[in-house]
Amino acid sequence: MFLSCRGSGSPTVVFISGTGGGADEWSTLPDAGAGADEGVGAPSSPPESQPAAVPVFDAVSESTRVCAYDRPGVTLDDGSPTTTTPVPQPTTAQQGVDDLDAVLAAADESGPFLVVGASWGGLIAQLFARTHPDATAGLVLVDSASTYLEQTLSSEQWQAWMAAIEGARAGDAESPAYEPTMAEFESALPSPSVPAVVLSSDEPWDLQVTPGESTWPAWLAGQAALAESLQAMHVSDTHSGHGIQVEQPDLVTTAIDDVIEEIRKG
Repeated sequence: MFLSCRGSGSPTVVFISGTGGGADEWSTLPDAGAGADEGVGAPSSPPESQPAAVPVFDAVSESTRVCAYDRPGVTLDDGSPTTTTPVPQPTTAQQGVDDLDAVLAAADESGPFLVVGASWGGLIAQLFARTHPDATAGLVLVDSASTYLEQTLSSEQWQAWMAAIEGARAGDAESPAYEPTMAEFESALPSPSVPAVVLSSDEPWDLQVTPGESTWPAWLAGQAALAESLQAMHVSDTHSGHGIQVEQPDLVTTAIDDVIEEIRKG
């Protein structure tokens, strides 16, 4: 598996990308596109009067240790495939946790960890925290998927989304297994009580599985339920679509810095 780490300090921040996104998703600036993920659209460049954005990976590495990795089957920002060995697809969040465990252990990264997950990667982050509560110091979730979507989406929307994911499966390309993942969460430990931030998109986007009926309200409801369940600070004024880490990297960096400060205060 490909892993890139930089910087020093504690906690170690671990970045987990959305579906199909590699480690370089956290080093991408707004004018380079939003990366590969569910529903991500190309963001606009920031106004010239504002300071140039700094990629999240680069900015956070100035203050602590940071790591990002490629899961099997993801695609890099330039369209090339990852060098990480492919595995059979689809894969569940628990398989994502197992892969993350393995690559961190191989690199001798021992934590404590502040886990940052976007979209599908947010589900892996949440399950990592439940699986390793003693090693998890904090959570930052970036327009994250959650188990609450099964309730906030209508039954028809949920089934259409699952069918769309199934229909889009191709070879070794990463394909998330949502329904088995829901069962994994049902048997997992409760989420640990750690500092947490949930960042939510506020520019409407859609899963595009129900023509004439937007999934946007259900996504917002899922975000609110997730933030409440974690007793997290909920940042919903983001001026961003789904790819917040690319569209508004400074906002994500600030959220991470705030959690680091809270962790270090003990």
